[in-house]
Amino acid sequence: MSKQSKAKRDKRKKQQPKRPINRLNAQQPVQNHAVLTNEEGQVVAAIGLQGTEWLLAIGGQTMGNADNPIPMLAMLKHLSNVQEKEGRKVNLEYSTQLQQLIDDLAADEGKTADDYLATLVSEFEGVEGEDGEAGGDEAEDAQVVEDASSDAAAEATPAASDDKPQA
Repeated sequence: MSKQSKAKRDKRKKQQPKRPINRLNAQQPVQNHAVLTNEEGQVVAAIGLQGTEWLLAIGGQTMGNADNPIPMLAMLKHLSNVQEKEGRKVNLEYSTQLQQLIDDLAADEGKTADDYLATLVSEFEGVEGEDGEAGGDEAEDAQVVEDASSDAAAEATPAASDDKPQA
């Protein structure tokens, strides 16, 4: 091997175009399927699909993941109801794929999609009542939702283990 072979090889490598590094565990893009926005158009919470996993994001942070997005959608619907009771205008929109999933599950139980979703939303209202913090005061209801969000955020911070938070 000649003394200049390394220099020639290095020169040839520098002239080649850069290739992107393909990681084995590359993140797939997240497709939004449900978005809760406030009256300014800012996203408050969202449900997205990444690969085969459904993700729940609140306040720009991923709070959990699940195989079934329907309980997460019921939670967003409940959050929307609480915000509207407080006089804030919010808008919850979800994809046709998510609507089809709700329709299928509702048909299995012999209900309409709205009744099925209302039943799931009422379960969240019952959870607050069991904590002894619900009642007629809507400000307390909002505080419970905010406390739950901050508790979920605390759980979602990376710990010493590699466990993923489950929704």
